[in-house]
Amino acid sequence: MPQSDKRVLQQLNQLVATPSVSSTDPVWDQGNREVIDLLAGWLEGMGFGTEIQEVNEDGSKANLIATLGSGPGGLVLAGHTDTVPFDEGRWQSNPLGITERDNRLYGLGSTDMKGFFPLALAAAGEFIDASLQQPLILLATADEESSMNGARALAAAGRPRARAAIIGEPTSLTPVRMHKGIMMEAVRVTGKAGHSSNPSLGNSALEGIHVVMGDLMQYRQQLRDRFSNDLFKVAFPTLNLGCIHGGDSPNRICGRAELHFDLRMTPGNDNASVRAEIAARVAKIAEQHALDIELSSLIQDVAPFEQSADSELVQLAEKLTGHRAEAVAFATEAPFLQQMGMETIVMGPGSIDRAHQPDEYLELDQIAPCINLLQQFIRHYCLCLLYTSPS
Repeated sequence: MPQSDKRVLQQLNQLVATPSVSSTDPVWDQGNREVIDLLAGWLEGMGFGTEIQEVNEDGSKANLIATLGSGPGGLVLAGHTDTVPFDEGRWQSNPLGITERDNRLYGLGSTDMKGFFPLALAAAGEFIDASLQQPLILLATADEESSMNGARALAAAGRPRARAAIIGEPTSLTPVRMHKGIMMEAVRVTGKAGHSSNPSLGNSALEGIHVVMGDLMQYRQQLRDRFSNDLFKVAFPTLNLGCIHGGDSPNRICGRAELHFDLRMTPGNDNASVRAEIAARVAKIAEQHALDIELSSLIQDVAPFEQSADSELVQLAEKLTGHRAEAVAFATEAPFLQQMGMETIVMGPGSIDRAHQPDEYLELDQIAPCINLLQQFIRHYCLCLLYTSPS
């Protein structure tokens, strides 16, 4: 095995062995600082300048911006350092360590997406002694799997800035230029409790939730008619009624009930407009049924993402990979990087089908093609003189 391949495996094993679960459940939630410090040390050893941006008060969650070279333009290679929670009992091997078998590297985050970092470092290693005309920036973020607070902090700070950005989420090295957004909402209905023997004694919140659910399903069809996009495998916005809670006894009129749903919007509309339409609909139901209905967000939403098909980055990615850029249903940090003025795509090793499940793995045959591909992007964006910073 070449020394460079051994280094990739060693670094990946160290990253996977360093727990960095992020979760909306505080029982599971951890920091990512140890992973950030590992990456910062490796990159400093390669000659990168590093900056750590703390994302929470105690600094246990942080982003890393590592830069080689200077000037306007350049390329960002980005990834998140956190993983989802895991059930160790369902793994055939240690999730917090790399196990190689069947030409695969098994381990938590091996594909989503700690595996991207050693490959990005290996690609960057070929340019340490080169005279870069534009900077190469490696970006590592916190909490993508939960709040996306790492990417939000970067967007709020307005940096890093570059000409183009590649987010190395697992796409089997196929470029992705479009994905749906995500919003998660709660509808809380307050009625009036009373004895079930006489409906006039109360006003059922459960029956109010029933009306809200029917209206949301009608609205879902309207979204499908208005915003379908055939580039997606599921071509329309999805609205999932996820869970419902309410009532306490079959002989009591329900006084309070709550519905949680998620909505994944295709590009072409924004989450705020959709939410405003839903708020207007539930307000009308509240008035009609003399109920108190509150709509509130369970998470900060992520916007739909689209990079133009005729952009330089998309056209280069299609040329280098031989694949037409695709659209995917899962959300990423792409809208936040694009917000900072960078052309952005999502493209990395491994398959999203392996993510978020026991025995997650990265295929060995993805490693060399990924490194080679990233090197071609670095040559294009960091060795090229033909770039003028936007005014």
